[in-house]
Amino acid sequence: MDQRAYNQYCATARTLDIVGERWTLLLIRELLTGPKRFGDLQASLRGLGTGLLAARLKHLEREGLARKITLPPPARTPAYALTEAGEELGAPVLALARWGLRWAMGERHDTDTFHPGWAVLGLRACFDAEAAAGLRAVYEFRVDDEVFHARVDDGTIEALHGPAQHPDAVITIGEDAFVDVTGQRLTLADAIKTGAASASGDRAALRELTKLFPLPPARERD
Repeated sequence: MDQRAYNQYCATARTLDIVGERWTLLLIRELLTGPKRFGDLQASLRGLGTGLLAARLKHLEREGLARKITLPPPARTPAYALTEAGEELGAPVLALARWGLRWAMGERHDTDTFHPGWAVLGLRACFDAEAAAGLRAVYEFRVDDEVFHARVDDGTIEALHGPAQHPDAVITIGEDAFVDVTGQRLTLADAIKTGAASASGDRAALRELTKLFPLPPARERD
């Protein structure tokens, strides 16, 4: 597939030549949370056809942003993972997410797909390292059937798919309420009060939760 180019000797233009095609940055987003099989990527990116997905993955391989791997046992199946260059796109992708939380989210449309697991990157994007100074805690989030966790360690964060081994606090919430919380139409505290969510575990860790992951105030684009 021919890639369109801006033909400008400019770092921004050259970067967009590589990652500016539709779906490319979303593939990077998916791979930033760990290796994914072809089917995993298809499931997360509804609307991306098989042929175009294959073409975009070949493009990422050709540009040195992704590579094929074999998952460790017990899976032992082919998958895709980011290279060092691909991993370095994490910072700009998180910056785009922070911008989007402030300026672009708005209301969810009926046709919008949503996967709670996308919040793994959202946690990284919203994380306040200063608020986490001196804190060590593991938070597990259960959104319907999807589970992910965040390990906070003295100003650093590791957010991953799957359950935590020894969570200090567990937040359980339904998808609809979770969408409302991330869209800032509902606070987590109110969701707990109404029974749309529950929280258990260490009370001190729970009190720090909203300080650790503050959502930027949503604004209208003039």
